[in-house]
Amino acid sequence: MKMLRWGLLLLACLLMPLTGSAQQVHDYSKAKNAFRSAPEVRWFFDNAYGYALFPVVGKAALIIGGAYGEGQVYRKGEITGTVNLIHGSIGFQWGGQAFSEIIFFQNQWAYEKFTRGQFEFDAKASAVAITAGASAKTSTTGTSASATAGPQTGVQSKAYYTNGMATFVHVKGGLMAELAVGGQKFNFRPL
Repeated sequence: MKMLRWGLLLLACLLMPLTGSAQQVHDYSKAKNAFRSAPEVRWFFDNAYGYALFPVVGKAALIIGGAYGEGQVYRKGEITGTVNLIHGSIGFQWGGQAFSEIIFFQNQWAYEKFTRGQFEFDAKASAVAITAGASAKTSTTGTSASATAGPQTGVQSKAYYTNGMATFVHVKGGLMAELAVGGQKFNFRPL
């Protein structure tokens, strides 16, 4: 019981917003360029209705886990608001990591679903890792990423839209082991 209380306290600390409530537009060009330089992502930048970009998502876990990231939402190249990502999970898990994430919206319907707070990954949705040395998966059962030998040992996953959205992850570093269930929540605030 004591471990559960400490775990819940850790989760609460992880999920607290790291900045104040004032909205600010930031220059995320470095993160955007990292995604844009990947061949499997270029087509999405040229053809998507919009996207949500999270330059850094931090994740930590010890039985109970959490992740938090702040980003911006774009429609037809223009910033329309800010967004934060909150993820909670429970199960066998430990470690910490940092990654960037981008979610492309195929059309106006998908964009509006996301900005109204109705976005939820289903069991078939996954995030494609765009860099050698990393693999990642995001679904309603949690988010995970791990190091691999890179594409020279296999073929990168093919990216496609699922329910009007396509997600890519760029792992920055860390080590995470998990067998857990959890969910993500996105909070959009229009400018």
